[in-house]
Amino acid sequence: MTDAVITESSAGNGNTQAERTALSDQRMFEVAIELVNERGTAKTTLKDIGEGAGYSRGLASYRFGSKDGLWMELFARFDDIWKAHLSQYLTGKQGLAALEAAIQAQRDIFTRESGYLRAMYILWYESLGRESDIRASLASHHVIYRRDVQQWIEQGQAAGEIRADVDPANFATGYCSTMFGTIYQWVVAPDAIDLEAFFEHFAATVTVAITQQRGD
Repeated sequence: MTDAVITESSAGNGNTQAERTALSDQRMFEVAIELVNERGTAKTTLKDIGEGAGYSRGLASYRFGSKDGLWMELFARFDDIWKAHLSQYLTGKQGLAALEAAIQAQRDIFTRESGYLRAMYILWYESLGRESDIRASLASHHVIYRRDVQQWIEQGQAAGEIRADVDPANFATGYCSTMFGTIYQWVVAPDAIDLEAFFEHFAATVTVAITQQRGD
């Protein structure tokens, strides 16, 4: 523990303790993302993360306590990034416009945060085989994602933009399944999917499906 703190302090270059902590955290997060993308979570160790970031082997353990602690912090930070990213697209929008903007936001996050996004999905999928804080948190976030989509459909129906016979809850489940499934395929084989073409097709298909009356 002492060695970790001394090593971090020696690399501070006159920064405050808070600044040094933020910098070391950021470096360790960047290395963690790289290692998860290269070798998965099982073969990524806190020792490798600390040393890869240029600090002592004990700093990551000192700071996060365990790999699960680090994964949860990565999750929280990615969630903050996603919320800030999405809000840029959703400001002032609701109903059909919000749904269409959310599709664009999902498309653009692939470019903006491709490495982080890929690492998080590897982490999430590898967490499914056991009970963990990550798995529980992911389940909670899925509820929120479905709720948001359901709300947009309900808003669109109230405004007369979306067909009344569209089931908001079932649509939300299908929408999220498509998004998660697309990301899964991209993680497995990123060059096999034309994301621009897919999202353009998906947005157009969804809009037609939920706005045109049957028989039109």
